[in-house]
Amino acid sequence: MMATTHVFAGLALVAPVAYLAPEFSGPLALGAIAGGLAPDLDLPFTHRRTFHFPVAGVAPALGVVAFAVLSPASVTVGLAAFVAAAWLHAASDALGGGPEMDPWQNRTERAVYDHVHGRWIRPRRWIRYDGAPEDAVFATVLAVPALLVFDGWIVAAILGGLTVSLAYALLRRRLIHWTAEWEWLE
Repeated sequence: MMATTHVFAGLALVAPVAYLAPEFSGPLALGAIAGGLAPDLDLPFTHRRTFHFPVAGVAPALGVVAFAVLSPASVTVGLAAFVAAAWLHAASDALGGGPEMDPWQNRTERAVYDHVHGRWIRPRRWIRYDGAPEDAVFATVLAVPALLVFDGWIVAAILGGLTVSLAYALLRRRLIHWTAEWEWLE
């Protein structure tokens, strides 16, 4: 999935909390956006392994969320949003294709690494590849709850992200021909 899809998923996850506790909407949004992006900082390393924890991330996410519920403050809810969105990103990568530059070729059966069991989780390909038409639709649907709950700079960021998402989806399959094969991404 596109990075923006992961961000919108994180924002959709925290939108109900922001609706019920609008005083925390800023920290929730910042945490969800950063957490939705953070796992992909492993691109220069072993992508979808180094910073992706689809199984091992469940317990820390639940723990930090429980702590934020018991001790609500800007820092705790922002951290909970970050950890929950990062876990959601890692777990949902199994729904797509592999991490290669041309995942529509289905060259790999490696979607995301499970550190607990020491093996790769196979791609489900429900979203065939990042930037696929269904990815653009999913990103748009996930952005709606956040657009309804948040305001100000967050709405501007969401609309900017949607613009980037749709443009990327229109160009995605052509990009592989415009760029060299980046071995470090695989």
